[in-house]
Amino acid sequence: MNFYSLKKKAQNVSFKDAVIKGLAPDKGLYFPEKITPLPKDFFNHIEYFSNEEIAFEVIKQFVGDEIPETALKEIIIETLNFDFPIVKINDNIATLELFHGPTMAFKDVGARFMARCLAYFNKQENTKKVTVLVATSGDTGGAVASGFLGVRGVDVVILYPSGKVSDVQEKQLTTLGNNIKALEVEGTFDDCQKMVKKAFLDSDLISTKNLTSANSINVARWLPQMFYFFFAYKQLKSKHRNLVFSIPSGNFGNICAGIMAQQLGLPVKQFIASTNVNDIVPNYLKTGKYTPKLSKQTISNAMDVGNPSNFVRILEIYNNDISTLKKHLSSYSFTDNETREAMKELKQKYNYIADPHGAVGYLGLKKYLTKNNAQGIFLETAHPVKFLDVVEPVINETIAIPKQIKEVIDKQKVSIKISKYNELKQFLLVK
Repeated sequence: MNFYSLKKKAQNVSFKDAVIKGLAPDKGLYFPEKITPLPKDFFNHIEYFSNEEIAFEVIKQFVGDEIPETALKEIIIETLNFDFPIVKINDNIATLELFHGPTMAFKDVGARFMARCLAYFNKQENTKKVTVLVATSGDTGGAVASGFLGVRGVDVVILYPSGKVSDVQEKQLTTLGNNIKALEVEGTFDDCQKMVKKAFLDSDLISTKNLTSANSINVARWLPQMFYFFFAYKQLKSKHRNLVFSIPSGNFGNICAGIMAQQLGLPVKQFIASTNVNDIVPNYLKTGKYTPKLSKQTISNAMDVGNPSNFVRILEIYNNDISTLKKHLSSYSFTDNETREAMKELKQKYNYIADPHGAVGYLGLKKYLTKNNAQGIFLETAHPVKFLDVVEPVINETIAIPKQIKEVIDKQKVSIKISKYNELKQFLLVK
């Protein structure tokens, strides 16, 4: 399996090179040359497969022969060592909880899978040390820090917007030490992402450093997110109903992975991209014009993205045909006040505590189901404990602190403040 740049001005590369490079030299995201649907027999008998067996069948065509089957199966076992339960909300709505991993966010799977792939590639040959450079609007940083902690031959540098991530999220990415460094950027997530993209094209850096990204632009971070949708189908298959997924969407990697799962044959009726007031994609589907904007700060901070990187992959899947895209994708945006009301409703009506991102997913699903009949699943992408200052005043209840959070909450934050790209460049050149 080879991967090509969506800008179509760079050479095709192997899975290994796509993982190590992160971004193509022409600034394009990598995309697989072909997508081969899985056999119908696989879906007919999916309930008899373990999650690890499902994940192996889903990912193996994209990895190809770059990692032998035994090693790939071992990577998957180490990646998926926690649960992905479906929780019923009412007869038509359920939530898929993706926060049972070490950092209590859905990004644990992609970060752990990518870290183990890089560790495997480093073991096979004497490559120079890899520097993983990542921008985070919240949960990516913690998941990457945890996933890569102590991985030999890999340094991790995380950029995050100062004052725009929750206290728990900040502790998760600034307290681990070892091979993990945190840079606190005066600005927004979009500013962090611009710095990272600029670094990948800086000849001074790429001639001396082996840079890669652990954002969902990296195929090894993005593709494993397909697993969630197969796990949900396995649990809900017996209902024999049309499945609709509502995904809280910021950089659009997770929903793009869901659409890839559909391309592999997963029977999904519709995807809903539920956003906060950063409504670039809802506006595109209404107007046909894609207009990036400066991101706005909200209580669902991981979705505060004004130019979602992965949307270009979704357009590629549908050959840039908006009419085909709209048959498979709906998108709605919601305000902070609507999000708070949804959190309140979920607690009072169904005794379910959602984080702000899951609440946005719930709102998108509710809106879609007013005119459509289906089994709806919204993704609960992070544990509500990560947003205590938002959730507790809304539900008027104290949330118990899980052990994963207790391990970091009292640790000392260590970060370096920067405001300009040159400060990032100097940091990378001297480290």
